[in-house]
Amino acid sequence: MVNIGNDWDQLLEGEFDKPYYQELRKFLIGEYKSRTIYPSMYDIFNALKYTPYSKVRAVILGQDPYHGPGQAHGLCFSVKKGVPQPPSLVNIFKELEKDLGIKPPSHGCLEDWAAQGVLLLNAVLTVRAGEANSHKGKGWESFTDRVIELLDRRETPMVFLLWGANAKAKASLISNPAHMILTAAHPSPLSAHNGWFGCRHFSRANQFLSRQGLGEINWEIQEEKAEGRA
Repeated sequence: MVNIGNDWDQLLEGEFDKPYYQELRKFLIGEYKSRTIYPSMYDIFNALKYTPYSKVRAVILGQDPYHGPGQAHGLCFSVKKGVPQPPSLVNIFKELEKDLGIKPPSHGCLEDWAAQGVLLLNAVLTVRAGEANSHKGKGWESFTDRVIELLDRRETPMVFLLWGANAKAKASLISNPAHMILTAAHPSPLSAHNGWFGCRHFSRANQFLSRQGLGEINWEIQEEKAEGRA
């Protein structure tokens, strides 16, 4: 039984009993037993755990988790502290600096964003080691589409940041005029120069939230505190 630990539990009640999810669960049990799968099974739902439904102010949609050792921990584009920043995340921080003058942090953990109401959701929540998109089409899309539909129903406005073709395809699920949709190229080095750099999504999101009286997001990532200091 999946337990998120916040208001998502009530909203998603019954979702985990649906046939598509039961099939997905069987698939995942086999995958985790026989292969190396990222993230850890205990981190799969971290995006929902870290950002309750009622607290969401912005949604960043990713494709699927990083597939390198130690990278994925359940938040799209984020890596654990101590893990080198992947190229897409490096480009995210470059745009953030151009947009708001925020210097890139020394680590790539985006938990500070999640704590402020930025839902860091991948369309597919698991992946085989070294095999991008290997869990595509297994059922996760139905689950995350449901999450997006629930967010769209909420009356309190939020910003959807859709980066790349896969994320942009989710725009059809968002029909509530209260919300703002921002689209751009994916921050991957393959596409970043075709519309990612210069999108200014961070300042534009804050301008929208400020107009709605919801407060701006502090996009600056806090550095790790040095140990042993008073």
